[in-house]
Amino acid sequence: MCLIVFAWRPGHAQPLVVAANRDEFYARPSQPLGPWQDVSGVYAGRDLEAGGTWLGIGPQGRFAALTNIRNPGQPLGLRSRGELVAQYLAGDLSVEQYLVDVARRSAEYSGFNLLVGNSRQLGYLNATQPTPRLLGEGVYGLSNAMLDTPWPKLRKAKAALQEQLHDPQPGGLLALLGDPQTAPEAELPDTGVGLATENLLSSVFIASQAYGTRASTALIVNADGSRRMVERSFGPYGGHLGEVELQL
Repeated sequence: MCLIVFAWRPGHAQPLVVAANRDEFYARPSQPLGPWQDVSGVYAGRDLEAGGTWLGIGPQGRFAALTNIRNPGQPLGLRSRGELVAQYLAGDLSVEQYLVDVARRSAEYSGFNLLVGNSRQLGYLNATQPTPRLLGEGVYGLSNAMLDTPWPKLRKAKAALQEQLHDPQPGGLLALLGDPQTAPEAELPDTGVGLATENLLSSVFIASQAYGTRASTALIVNADGSRRMVERSFGPYGGHLGEVELQL
């Protein structure tokens, strides 16, 4: 998962609104959004190579999502980052307890940003500065750096989300996630991957032959605990592969 913009509004009729793109190599096998047969109450896509996930919801209003930290020089972690989302969704630790636990063992994974929450709290952890943080009300964004690092696509996606918060709908959230416009060269970050790759990765929606946006997900959580989740799947060059909608 390489881009997540979200509004956290405790006490609001729709306390959590999420729009997220998962960017990955098309060759990595994965399963689209659906109920997990081996974990009751968990709904998520699934990485079939390592068994984890990038974003999902679980029992008792649980929500979790993950992005990777872009740093080509970092050591390869011993464990798959996707299990961090899966373990929270399937577990029973509180938001704070879980983030403290992950912080203690964050060195086992390549760099990551982790969001975990429920109906009362939303927490954040960055692996390079592993101090758990509970988030206050606001509109936030995550890409492949720290929370709210102002990369062009993150600024654009956050602004688009803000405009929709008076009446968020899955269609509008998915539309903002489909923006293919790359950023001007002068605004590109330097993360060590070279100019051509920085340009490719600078759009909200990424499409190429081998790597790009594999899934776009819209999640709207209501104060009564009901949740609506829509995911669109994509293949090489952004070819549309299907759509799944859940209302729970």
